[in-house]
Amino acid sequence: MNGSSQQGGPGDRSPELSEADLSARRDRLNRELDERRRSELLAEAKRSARPASGYGQAMKLSSEFIAGILVGGGIGWVLDEWLGTSPFGLIVFLLLGFAAGVLNVLRATGKVAEQGSETRARMDRDDAR
Repeated sequence: MNGSSQQGGPGDRSPELSEADLSARRDRLNRELDERRRSELLAEAKRSARPASGYGQAMKLSSEFIAGILVGGGIGWVLDEWLGTSPFGLIVFLLLGFAAGVLNVLRATGKVAEQGSETRARMDRDDAR
């Protein structure tokens, strides 16, 4: 016995992986991670896609709409009092509040994409590369 064992001593080296092997493993891992992300996103979409009760949905949409109008009217009234331009600020900001309320309702119903969703989706695609 010369002191070296069959199990691999300090002089033994495991075969090193080639660049192609590492690249193939990384690609396989990326595919598996992408599949897992997709399945998690689908599961989340199914959980969040549960239809709300009709009354709950109506309350949410009406409060979105009314809040936009009230905030717009409030801002217009404050500006009119501050600048002395009554009733022009109130009229302009009531119209802007109405438009914001309609946009909020459309976003809540899914008819219009949320602000920044395209940017988030593009960043997620770039991260996956």
